[in-house]
Amino acid sequence: MSGMEFADGKILAGIESGVGRVVFNQPEKRNAMSVNMWEGMGQALDLFAEDASVRCVVLQGAGDKAFVSGADISQFEKTRANADAQRDYDRLTSAGRAKLAAYRKPVIAQIRGFCMGGGLGIAMSTDIRIASEDSQFGIPAAKLGIAYGFDMVRALVDLVGPAHAHMILMTGERFDAREAERIGLVNKLVPVGELEATVAKLTATLAANAPLSLTTNKQTVKAVLQDPSDRDMGAIRTAMAACFDSEDYREGRRAFMEKRKPAFTGH
Repeated sequence: MSGMEFADGKILAGIESGVGRVVFNQPEKRNAMSVNMWEGMGQALDLFAEDASVRCVVLQGAGDKAFVSGADISQFEKTRANADAQRDYDRLTSAGRAKLAAYRKPVIAQIRGFCMGGGLGIAMSTDIRIASEDSQFGIPAAKLGIAYGFDMVRALVDLVGPAHAHMILMTGERFDAREAERIGLVNKLVPVGELEATVAKLTATLAANAPLSLTTNKQTVKAVLQDPSDRDMGAIRTAMAACFDSEDYREGRRAFMEKRKPAFTGH
């Protein structure tokens, strides 16, 4: 995998076999997200977005202790000491958050260990979440005296419903991977030793599928979750038409008739 570094090496990125990979690389702090790590993640996502060879993206944490344990609390006194500072923090990190939330290509969270607070927010912004059995989840905002952001609360409610969202937010307690799977927070739970292979099999499937279909279906799912007044149905119809007019659709039909695997190009 070709290697790239961002945020002074705290964000690692690479591309292999059509898969872009972002690694949150601050294991000594359980991969807690600093302000510059948000910027670095956004830079990596931009590179993957522009590279036609990248069919999907995986996010993971360095080491075996955490995906992302949350925001880097050591920076709170400087960056989030009060409401004004919080607004500045939101401004500094909003670009990375927005890029992940609006990303066109499929994004998978490969979760092992702690996935807490802002780390859970990152995972909820991905399309598919695969977790190892030793993972732990939670949003400890109530134990810190702060409130979780609206976009992340909406994502939480969309995934688990209001009743489970209330329990998670009001208690601020950790819960294990089996509970996360039960309430719909993660798509699949696997033994620790099978996490890498499970994600690799999934990414191989996505990388082999038609890119226009993947991006259009992702766009449509997001629209379903929006308020009707916010949906750009014209854009969805245009994207759907592009799929039906694409060379990939013709290739898919030919491959089906010839009983072979299709070779999609994204055109």
